[in-house]
Amino acid sequence: MINPLNALLGIFSHDIGIDLGTANTLVMVRGRGIVIDEPSVVAIDKISKKILAIGSEAKRMVGRTPSNIVAVRPLKDGVISDFEVTERMLHYFIRSVHDRFGMAIPRPRVVLGIPSGVTEVEKRAVYDAALNAGARAVFLVEEPMAAAIGSGLPVMEPHGCMIVDIGGGTTEVAVIALGGVVVSTSIRIAGDEMDQEIIAYSRQVHNMLIGERMAEEIKIQAGSAFPLEEEETIDIRGRDLATGLPKSVEVSTVELRDALSGSIGAIVEAVRSTIEITPPELVADLMYRGIVLAGGGALLRGLDRRLAQETKFPVYVAEEPLSSVVHGTGEMLEETAMLEKVQASLASRKPPR
Repeated sequence: MINPLNALLGIFSHDIGIDLGTANTLVMVRGRGIVIDEPSVVAIDKISKKILAIGSEAKRMVGRTPSNIVAVRPLKDGVISDFEVTERMLHYFIRSVHDRFGMAIPRPRVVLGIPSGVTEVEKRAVYDAALNAGARAVFLVEEPMAAAIGSGLPVMEPHGCMIVDIGGGTTEVAVIALGGVVVSTSIRIAGDEMDQEIIAYSRQVHNMLIGERMAEEIKIQAGSAFPLEEEETIDIRGRDLATGLPKSVEVSTVELRDALSGSIGAIVEAVRSTIEITPPELVADLMYRGIVLAGGGALLRGLDRRLAQETKFPVYVAEEPLSSVVHGTGEMLEETAMLEKVQASLASRKPPR
C-alpha cells in the first residue's frame, strides 16, 4: 500500500516518472510533462573513475574518446550492468529536475519502469539505485504495463489488450486486463541486437567494419520488416578490413531486411508464443482490439504489417511510441488508485517466461 504521508508530501513536490531504458532515459515531472530525454550513456575517466559527461554529451563521445576515457552504457538488456554508474546517472537526472524547478525538500516520489523479465535481485538493484539517487519513495512498474497506459489502452477494464514494447535491450509482450498483466513474454532481443546484426552483415558480406552509431543510423533510415512499396538504397561507410582504408558500399533495403531477419523473427515468435498461452476469452478480445506496438522498435518500417500477417490480428503503432512508457509512469503519479492496483499485481505475479 502507498504510505499516506508520501501521498500527502507528493502534493507539494514535483514527483517524477522515469523510463530507465537501455538506450535512452526519459523523465517526466508531474504537471510539467517530459523534461529530460537523453541517451543512457556515461563518459568515465578510467584512471580517476570520475564521470566526465552524461546523456547526449556522453553519446557524442562514443567511439571517439582517447584511451583514458570510456563511454559506457550502464544498462544492458534492460537491466543494470554497472550499479554505481547507474546510480550516479539517476542522481544526475533527478538533480537536473531539482535544479530546473528549484526543488529543495521534500524529495520526489519516483515511478520507475522496469522490464517484466527482471529477477528480484535486479528489481532490488533498480530500487536501491533510485533511492540512493535522491528519491523519497520508489514505485516499480513493469514497462509493458506503463507502455499500455501511456498508449491510452483501457488497462483497468475486464477486456484484454495486448502491448508489444520494443526498446533498446528488451522486447516486452504482455496481455493486460483489470489492471494486471495476465501473461507476458520478455526477450533480450530488440534495437541493440538489430544494430549488431547490421554490423555483422557489413563484416561478413562486405568485409567492412562499421560502428554502432552508423549501424543505428542505417537501421533508422533503411531498416524494414516487410517488403516496401518502393525499395531504396543507402550508402554504408566504414573501414575495409582487408586494406584498413575507408570504404563505402551501397546496399538495398532488401539486403538490410534480410540482415535483420533474425531479430524480427524472434520478436514475431515472442508475440505468437504469448498469444498461444493467452486465455481464450482474452484472445477473442484481442481479435477485436488488436495489438499495439510501442518503444523505438515500433518505428521500424513494416513491422506492424509483418506482425499483422503472422498473427492475423490488427496491429497499430502507438501515437507516441518512444515516450509511451514515461507517459504511463506520469499517469500513474496522477492516479493513486491505479498505481496501487498495478503495484499489487506486480507483487503477486510469478516471474514471466
